Amino acid sequence: MKIRPFTDLELRGRRVLVRVDYNVPLDDAGHITDDTRIRASLPTLRHILDHGGRAILMTHLGRPIGVREGLRLKPVADRLSELLGQPVGYVRETVGPAAERAAADMENGECLLLENVRFYGGETRNDPDFARELAALGEIYVNDAFGTAHRAHASTEGVARLLPERAAGFLMQKELEYLSGAIENPKGRLVVILGGAKVSDKIEATRRFIEIADGLIIGGGMAYTFLASRREPIGRSLLEEDRLGFAAEILARATDQGKPILLPADHIVADSIDASATAMHVDQIPIGSMGLDIGPETRRQFAEAIGDAGTILWNGPMGVFEMEAFAGGTREVALAIAEATSRGAVSIIGGGDTAAAVNALGLAGRMSHVSTGGGASLELLEGKVLPGVSVLEVS
Repeated sequence: MKIRPFTDLELRGRRVLVRVDYNVPLDDAGHITDDTRIRASLPTLRHILDHGGRAILMTHLGRPIGVREGLRLKPVADRLSELLGQPVGYVRETVGPAAERAAADMENGECLLLENVRFYGGETRNDPDFARELAALGEIYVNDAFGTAHRAHASTEGVARLLPERAAGFLMQKELEYLSGAIENPKGRLVVILGGAKVSDKIEATRRFIEIADGLIIGGGMAYTFLASRREPIGRSLLEEDRLGFAAEILARATDQGKPILLPADHIVADSIDASATAMHVDQIPIGSMGLDIGPETRRQFAEAIGDAGTILWNGPMGVFEMEAFAGGTREVALAIAEATSRGAVSIIGGGDTAAAVNALGLAGRMSHVSTGGGASLELLEGKVLPGVSVLEVS
């Protein structure tokens, strides 16, 4: 797939409709608590503005049905103004007369943020009329919102078809380069680490990885379904009974291919998931307890496998990392990946909880790439076509 870089486009004096991903967390007072996604868009915006383009930004925030005052984008516009070092216009409409006037009145090098696209039902329906109203605001379309590229929405797919000059921003290009490269041309041994709560969230990814990876590491809640498929005791740990057959199939496939799959050999357990729970280290999980993190021997084994890798893909934490008592496994895996990266390995961190974990640990800067897209990164790695990417393809 050939995607046109937006640096090939003539930007001066032209209205550039940019899909960004500013779905940032807000506290109860409406203040942004993590501006990572806004910062990630800055290189693309800076390039447009410095080259005399007029940047008109589209994004969603939350999952509103109709207008929700607490999900308006004014706090985002204010923070973006600070980060860009210049005023960012903000209009309380996404389409309509006010948005059209604001876009028409822009000067070269100015930036305008439209209101939350999901205030309009036509966004998620990819409604052609809504897409046409969006397209009327710009002359060029740039998608820099990889985290939404797996959705065929009006601002990610429909509007792109209506603007013949369309391209990928710097962030989109970087995501595609790292994620596609890891699959198509990995450096050295490719080791994939899967975690998180459920097997069912990663079925297609697991199927693909067992074929293309040199080794697979499975932790988190999903590991207990795999252990149960081998008839190992898991107590009251998370179990998807309807996925036991799938887990057994994957383990058998790995054996047939001579590929190692590492599963937890010991565990940090408790009787419940709450702040007062007493965490214990065990080799086998007692009947009344549940596994909530990987144990020290497992951490050692996982770190050893990571150290032998040339390319590392990680999607999903090793335990309930939000609670300190069960964060050790995720921390040790992250440190092992950071150390492998410092020795020359390529490390790619899937979005969502995994990205949140490495950011919280202060290790994001020691990874080769931390993806901004959870679902999008997983679907791309599964081999699926992302609507927001395929629409940018040029012949």
